[in-house]
Amino acid sequence: MKYALGVEYRGSAYCGWQRQSHCDSVQQNIEQALGFVADHPVELVCAGRTDSGVHAIQQVVHFDSPAQRSERAWMLGANCRLPRDIRIKWAVAVSDDFHARFGAKARAYRYLIFNGPVPSALFHDLSAWEYRNLDHGRMHEAAQCLLGEHDFSSFRAAGCQAKSASRNVQEISVSRQGDMVVLDVKANAFLYHMVRNIAGSLIAVGRGEQGADWIAHLLAAGNRNLAAPTAPAAGLYFLYADYEAQYKLPAGDKKPVLF
Repeated sequence: MKYALGVEYRGSAYCGWQRQSHCDSVQQNIEQALGFVADHPVELVCAGRTDSGVHAIQQVVHFDSPAQRSERAWMLGANCRLPRDIRIKWAVAVSDDFHARFGAKARAYRYLIFNGPVPSALFHDLSAWEYRNLDHGRMHEAAQCLLGEHDFSSFRAAGCQAKSASRNVQEISVSRQGDMVVLDVKANAFLYHMVRNIAGSLIAVGRGEQGADWIAHLLAAGNRNLAAPTAPAAGLYFLYADYEAQYKLPAGDKKPVLF
């Protein structure tokens, strides 16, 4: 049988999603918990790997197992053995052709910026911090040029191994909820550090250091060296991934109030 899981985690204590020999990862913890329930080693595939310090609201993963367990048993059994900053929100049986990574039609991320005179005690590892006032309306206006299919080389990290820098951004918005400035981005796929690099440049626009048309100039230039520094990992959240309706995955809350 093949199963899909919806996973929520706070990435502050982990070196990212991917299993690594020298540090604690989200993947390693979930595989160990599921392996205990299955009584055999389990290997997970995720919709989108996240870096050290990055969080997830509904990461989607899949695994195969011959073990006869109910969907509820997979979820509750694994959660009993997971640390409290990692939780399986749902588990469903899926057809053999389901693939968490290659089957995702789109992925969505959220970036949070706490915008206040002093850093937040509550959100210090759950958001970026900017003490200068950010004009979120100007940031939103600047971001609209990123909609559609473009070469995103200006927002691509040096270590990115993707063969092409072309991506299709389907939705992008910047809004404010009190002291929190919220950047939401949805695309068919993302380059390495793409959202954090976009966030860094939009912050420069929001501070008034660059005009609203600067993002369009960066996009056209295709030069990462011209853009602003990468925004911190703590502000980034994997929100969800979209799949064909035939797989009947739980939709979840795609627009949570803050997280």
